[in-house]
Amino acid sequence: MKKTILTLTAIVACLLSVSAQKVEFQEYDLSNGMHVILHQDKSAPVIITSVMYHVGAKDEQPKRTGMAHFFEHLLFEGTKNIKKGDWFKIVSSNGGRNNANTTDDRTYYYEIFPSNKLELGLWMESERLLHPVIKQGGVDTQNEVVKEEKRMRVDNQPYSRFLENVKKHMFKKHPYKGTTIGKMEHLDAATLDEFLAFNKKFYTPNNATLVVAGDINISETKKLVKEYFGRIPKGESVTRNFPKEDPITQQINAKAYDPNIQIPAIMQAYRTPSMKTRDSRVLDMISSYLSSGKSSVLYKKLVDNKKMALQAGAINLSQEDYGTYILFALPLGKVSFDVLTKEVDEEIVKLQKDLISEKDYQKLQNQFENNFVNSNSSVEGIANSLARYNVLFGDTNLINTEIDIYRSITREEIRDVAKKYLNPNQRLVLEYLPEKKK
Repeated sequence: MKKTILTLTAIVACLLSVSAQKVEFQEYDLSNGMHVILHQDKSAPVIITSVMYHVGAKDEQPKRTGMAHFFEHLLFEGTKNIKKGDWFKIVSSNGGRNNANTTDDRTYYYEIFPSNKLELGLWMESERLLHPVIKQGGVDTQNEVVKEEKRMRVDNQPYSRFLENVKKHMFKKHPYKGTTIGKMEHLDAATLDEFLAFNKKFYTPNNATLVVAGDINISETKKLVKEYFGRIPKGESVTRNFPKEDPITQQINAKAYDPNIQIPAIMQAYRTPSMKTRDSRVLDMISSYLSSGKSSVLYKKLVDNKKMALQAGAINLSQEDYGTYILFALPLGKVSFDVLTKEVDEEIVKLQKDLISEKDYQKLQNQFENNFVNSNSSVEGIANSLARYNVLFGDTNLINTEIDIYRSITREEIRDVAKKYLNPNQRLVLEYLPEKKK
């Protein structure tokens, strides 16, 4: 029976591998330094125009946190040729949709249009870069919008502050110690000149990657890209020299409080290497092994079998400069934090001493094959991945080859990486507790 199961899982992996089509793309640089990636997909009459800027929360001044995310909002205010309030109207009236998002490492804007609106999408993104209107009125408007977003997504959401509290203990020097949304008092204190300076420094063609994907004609698209983006002046090169973190050599114990929860949580967090490293990918697999789905190790043990927790899992937060690996559990009834920590530690020690079973290993491979296929199953997902791999990894073709890294990870590496990073003297133990509302 065991051989039959292994044979079936191997067949599934093979089928998934076959169905994962290689993503064809062309990439080149304009004379102003803007990197351009083109991907043709004729399967549906839609196109995506997107720009990823290599600027995120880590690039802000310490007393001006939230600036990168604020700018994401501000650059929808309008341009020299797009009136205030018209951006979304133009997109929707032409059958499209659009959005943007910001992380610690980058900011991403995109539009999805019918394929006959390619020129419109390129014009709008070039307008955002070339002719943004940054005035005090727009700053004041978006200040209120960002405050409302913070109230909805952070201040009034249960467990929404756990990452903030983990990061401030994990990072003492690197700007990852802050939050993407930042502090409102910093944004209140920012002057118009500071917003203009931020735009001048980071919103330049040589700090951006343009991706055009979908039902496009490559040669025609190249002409349009040059017409709309080629004339934009090159900016000064962005240099980064963030301070390095000292290794964590003894367990950090801390508490944090959340007025929006009734059930506490216990968290164990470890500082891990950059998303660009092989070890980070191994930690991805460890995370899936421990907590991907209800059949995963932690859920099955603590929630199903022992009835000790309402929820349990692992998160590998991979970022450009460092990662943060977080194990968490919400106790059921009067189960203590010490008991939950002991139970989780037992599973980590097993990983560090023994190889996971061949069956579990094959299951992991199938999960990552499936994730790979799904990530490239839509033009929207492909455009995002092309931009991300270029901006954050410096290798666009990882969209096709990163899965080979996961395929090559061995059971021995899983054991060794767990042994290298997931030790009690290298971690934060955070008690995340209810706080009585004042």
